[in-house]
Amino acid sequence: MSLTSLALIENWPVPSAAAGVVRADGTVLGTHGPVGRRFPLASVTKPLTAYAALVAYEEGAVELDEPAGPPGATVRHLLAHTSGLAFDEHRVTAPPGDRRLYSNAGFEQLGDHIAKATDIPFAEYLRQAVLEPLGMTATSLEGSPAKDGVSSVEDLLRFAAEVQAPRLLDTRTVAAAMTVQYPGTKGVLPGYGHQNPNDWGLGFEIRDAKSPHWTGGSSSPRTFGHFGQSGTFLWIDPEAGAAAVALTDRAFGPWAAEAWPVFTDAVLGEVRGSGPAR
Repeated sequence: MSLTSLALIENWPVPSAAAGVVRADGTVLGTHGPVGRRFPLASVTKPLTAYAALVAYEEGAVELDEPAGPPGATVRHLLAHTSGLAFDEHRVTAPPGDRRLYSNAGFEQLGDHIAKATDIPFAEYLRQAVLEPLGMTATSLEGSPAKDGVSSVEDLLRFAAEVQAPRLLDTRTVAAAMTVQYPGTKGVLPGYGHQNPNDWGLGFEIRDAKSPHWTGGSSSPRTFGHFGQSGTFLWIDPEAGAAAVALTDRAFGPWAAEAWPVFTDAVLGEVRGSGPAR
């Protein structure tokens, strides 16, 4: 089948957009637009970085609860945006675990920590640990582990299939990544304001009961993923048994806050009507 709802991206006020939906078994339910084109990911880079960090954990290079980042913080704090680091500055603004302070600086310190632990530059470690094994040949990290990834819809569909049915990681590790870390922690979801609680897993944002939100009204509370300020998103809905990726070349703004939930609800409606989730 090919999801007709993906054509909604034609109505988005963007110069270019591409989208796709994939099942856990790798079955692509549909694509639309230039799915082989490389787009800047902005913060959709973070799930890739997080996955590499979890590979490093399973390889024994790091432990989730070992010290990393500012004093008192750990690898887990960095992944869950609770290290206390500021948004885009390597400056401590709160004690570790106190608040959900979304932090690019935290992911940059995470990348530095893994590079030191493995003696491999982080961009190269990401390539070896995640991108190459998944055949993500159009994807690269070209700077900050927080925001400087470049990829295509085709590649991110490969990644989304992996997260749904892991081959590179133990399923228990991935289950932890989609489980709320430091429950009850409040904070600001960039672009959507204060959320209490502001639930995150390990590198993935968890929808739960957040409102407003960039996913759809019909998205299950278990939905997790990430969006980027370059007008990009990746969500995985375990209850629907599918994941969606959309990449654009227009910065996130009111247009996205309006268009993305409508798109997501249309996609989920088709997916749920296409047969049992696998």
